[in-house]
Amino acid sequence: MSAVTVGYALLFYAASAVFALGVARKIYIYARTPQPLKIPTTPAPVTRLGVAGRMLREVTLFESLFKSNKWIWLFGWVFHFALLLVLARHLRYFTEPVWGWVVLIQPFGVYAGFAMVAGLAGLWARRVLVDRVRYISNPSDHLMLALLAGIAASGLGLKFATHTDIIAFKAFVLGLMYFDWQPLPADPLLLAHLTLVAILMIVFPVSKLLHAPGVFFSPTRNQADNPREHRHVAGWSAEIESPVGRS
Repeated sequence: MSAVTVGYALLFYAASAVFALGVARKIYIYARTPQPLKIPTTPAPVTRLGVAGRMLREVTLFESLFKSNKWIWLFGWVFHFALLLVLARHLRYFTEPVWGWVVLIQPFGVYAGFAMVAGLAGLWARRVLVDRVRYISNPSDHLMLALLAGIAASGLGLKFATHTDIIAFKAFVLGLMYFDWQPLPADPLLLAHLTLVAILMIVFPVSKLLHAPGVFFSPTRNQADNPREHRHVAGWSAEIESPVGRS
């Protein structure tokens, strides 16, 4: 077994552990954070079913962003939808036999890589060209965009420029899943792509990319606008004795 195979096998085990445990920890923190106020962004639904519908529109159509800024919505939605297709296309490396629907989306997943780059370019241009956005942008914002762009560009390079041994790579991935390590092709562009993916997995739990699970815990989105029908009491405040009851 080559040093490259061993090194990347250990790297992805570590990156997967950091990603899974880090995201699980953040979700636990989000779930335990009190919501002391009833603060849904209006107009808001007044029932839990309506809240579920609103959340569905938010995570699939980016409804609030569409109402706020059409150009940002366009680039953001294109990037996220393309990313979803690319990730779905990559399921062929983790399944044997490959699921039928994964086979069907393969052509769309290829061109979704170009859409990812286009969406990222628009979002990155916004951080550079729009004064008020440039003012609040940190170096980490640009680094995350550069990391995502590097992953997309190297992936497209593997498809259209430098071809690698896909069969051997799939054997490597399946070997990681079943703890039966197989040799990893030592193509430089493939190794660069895998390195960037591993870095993304490691930094994800401490980055702004946590808006992915965080949106489900946003009180402005997950609360019903029913303060007249039901009194909102935060969990921690219910445990405090009311001053009215004191002698």
